[in-house]
Amino acid sequence: MHVASPEHVLTPRTGRVKAARRLATRRFREKERAFLAEGPQAVREALDAGRSQPALVHDVYATAAATERYPELAEVAGERWHVVDDEVVAAISETVSPQGMVAVCDYLDVALEAALARGPRLVAVCADVRDPGNAGTVIRCADAAGADAVVLLGDSVDPYNPKAVRASVGSLFHVDVVVERDTAGAVAALRRAGLRVLAADGDADVDLPAAERDGLLDGPTAWLFGNEAWGLPAETRALADTVVSVPIYGRAESLNLATAAAVCLYASARVAHDRRA
Repeated sequence: MHVASPEHVLTPRTGRVKAARRLATRRFREKERAFLAEGPQAVREALDAGRSQPALVHDVYATAAATERYPELAEVAGERWHVVDDEVVAAISETVSPQGMVAVCDYLDVALEAALARGPRLVAVCADVRDPGNAGTVIRCADAAGADAVVLLGDSVDPYNPKAVRASVGSLFHVDVVVERDTAGAVAALRRAGLRVLAADGDADVDLPAAERDGLLDGPTAWLFGNEAWGLPAETRALADTVVSVPIYGRAESLNLATAAAVCLYASARVAHDRRA
């Protein structure tokens, strides 16, 4: 833990604090290949992931109150932990009510080839997903369902957007995250790696219970999800092996992206768990 001497006290105008604040913008994140992880859960997961990647976490800025509440995190961070005034954390954070600590971390994304080389059994694939909260929640759902990777295709939102990072609640550090512009090429690579590609869409070949009964959820699977507003375009749907719908038993018109992703991923996870039992 680092407590600055009076002549080295960090303020919102200090160069390193201003640089951290600029990571709220995508252009600067991409230039530095660094992002912000805010709050005790995200910082905890970042430091834990950093045990195997020592350079992952550069600095943690925390208030005195947060330092007192989470001494174990300060101990792990060591000299990277900077005790600062509330206004410093507020200057770096984008939230209305900052959680008292924020870490500067290196990018985590891996190439699609590297993720596939690990032999994933379950992958969430998001095509042109624009909302950072949805993207982060899909990453969290994928992690909770035991998925190995999340692939963001086409014009999808940056997974290091502060809102996406917060919505992932630390799961960003648990699964392989792939950013790939070429949608068709990525889906072809998933299929070559032995994954069945199932597209989740309301206009479907089969519904989810039937897909499970027919054995479509057996074996390695990649679930393809579309944009929040317009779903999957015809050309993207055509890339899938099968299009699957989530049945609506009540009066709701549809499920939102993150909820549909959770239902589909957990269906695959349950099948895999039952096969191992």
